[in-house]
Amino acid sequence: MADDTPLNAILVAHGQPSEPAPAEAALAALAAQVQVLAQASVGAATLAAPGALEAALERLAPEGVIYPFFMADGFFVRKTLLARLGGHPARVLPPLGRDPGLPVLAAAHLATECAARGWGAAQVSLLIAAHGSARGPRAAAAARDFGTALAALWSGAAPGFGFVEEAPFLADAARGLPQRSLCLPFFAAAGGHYREDVPQALASAAFPGALLPPLGQHRDVPALIARALVG
Repeated sequence: MADDTPLNAILVAHGQPSEPAPAEAALAALAAQVQVLAQASVGAATLAAPGALEAALERLAPEGVIYPFFMADGFFVRKTLLARLGGHPARVLPPLGRDPGLPVLAAAHLATECAARGWGAAQVSLLIAAHGSARGPRAAAAARDFGTALAALWSGAAPGFGFVEEAPFLADAARGLPQRSLCLPFFAAAGGHYREDVPQALASAAFPGALLPPLGQHRDVPALIARALVG
């Protein structure tokens, strides 16, 4: 039986077109955590799963909100997602990567990772790995704006940047970095870019440091999203 519980919010992610089910399940699990924290009815849908967003929109209250589980306010958020709303009056919030609380979360995360390795932040080279885009500047701009905000919050040096789809490419940015380096993936999910493209680029550069999990998978992200929904 289909769930027809009215929704206050929907988390929307890109998903995986070749295999939609795992990404749908992962996003639904995240929505369940956010629902408890926000004390609101929260659904989930990926753009890649046929009919998933449309089904969720049928349950979304007119005053409901859409939370893009994306790192940038680029093509998929500004064009694809808006076109798929079908006239629903839902308000689309800024994506995860544009949340002003994300650099705060990341600074604490990096401090923990440095402490676990016995490294002082001042000794660490930080490389932000991000998607970038050949379609426009917004993906890279989101990563760079995040990095600028992060640099003001942690005691290490300003981060470098490496992208999957535009220059400076990740392999080039990672080449020659010292042993005490951290690569922080500015990605929402542990998808193909994180599992394949990022490790391959780092390996080709003989990157000697540590690759951290995708920032969007940090344990404090559900609380960050919940605050955005109720704020």
